[in-house]
Amino acid sequence: MTESSEWLIYRGAGEPHDGMSRLPAPPPWRDFSGRDAAGGDGSQDRRLGGYRHLAELHRPGAEELEMINAALYLRRPLLVTGSPGTGKSTLAHSVAYELGLGEVLRWSIVSRSTLQDGLYHYDAIGRLQDVQIASQGGYGAAAGSPGATEAIGSYIRLGPLGTALLPSATPRVLLIDELDKSDIDLPNDLLNVLEEGEFEIPELQRIADRLPDGEAEVLTDDGTKVRVRDGRVRCRAFPFVVLTSNGERDFPAPLMRRCIHLELGRPDHNRLATFVRAHLGDEAARAGDDLINRFLERSNSELLATDQLLNAIYLTDATAPTSRDRLAELLIQRLDRPR
Repeated sequence: MTESSEWLIYRGAGEPHDGMSRLPAPPPWRDFSGRDAAGGDGSQDRRLGGYRHLAELHRPGAEELEMINAALYLRRPLLVTGSPGTGKSTLAHSVAYELGLGEVLRWSIVSRSTLQDGLYHYDAIGRLQDVQIASQGGYGAAAGSPGATEAIGSYIRLGPLGTALLPSATPRVLLIDELDKSDIDLPNDLLNVLEEGEFEIPELQRIADRLPDGEAEVLTDDGTKVRVRDGRVRCRAFPFVVLTSNGERDFPAPLMRRCIHLELGRPDHNRLATFVRAHLGDEAARAGDDLINRFLERSNSELLATDQLLNAIYLTDATAPTSRDRLAELLIQRLDRPR
């Protein structure tokens, strides 16, 4: 095996070997091992970086700070737009971390996402199946059985948006990621909920008079149980809502009017170096300085993402292959290249 291929785990030789034992720890932004620690999901470290204390000298720009604080003061959603990899999603985690607002609730938007997905899900089929099983066992609608009225909450789970609107003394942070990938109707469907800070669960409202104190215990998006009264969820502290967009489409004027808009430009050298330092440490940032400069130069005419830069610096630093430059070029390919 040549020196340049010594870092390879999979060799394509068609013979089993113990190469996986040589695989190093994952890059910090792809490390999921902390999900069970202290009940968290590890997303804060993956987003902000395990070495974020080394990047503490970096501060957001004045306009960025002003728009974030405007959204906090006005209790309005913050719409953050910019190219991929400019730190739009990380902003939500940064605010939650600094202000002690807990784990970020994340709603990742796809083309099929609906308002219902964000608010709650009622598993009607699951309940019907459990009722049928209970009936066959002779329990029917006895108290505590699936057929009992008070058991309906066991089949309702709040979505990220629904959980963010639960009444609490301090606001939750909600990230609605890549809203521009949604169906054309979703931005308009969000208007009333974001304006009023409340929503109804008809399945609970219909039977509220038959529930103990009109309350049902439902599951939240982050796995805890809460009681909902009269089938209505109303926030007391409006959540800090961050909507992100890569600029693939325009949004309707009514949504724009209800949001504080922040446009994130391309990061400069200092911001990129801080970004690398937060995830990989000082040594990797210094070793990858030439890649940062090359990335900045190329980004003047090409669409690139900072995720690509992180991947290149981590892999070329951790494995130190002799083909460093070639590997970096393969990992940092323009996203707007013709297909």
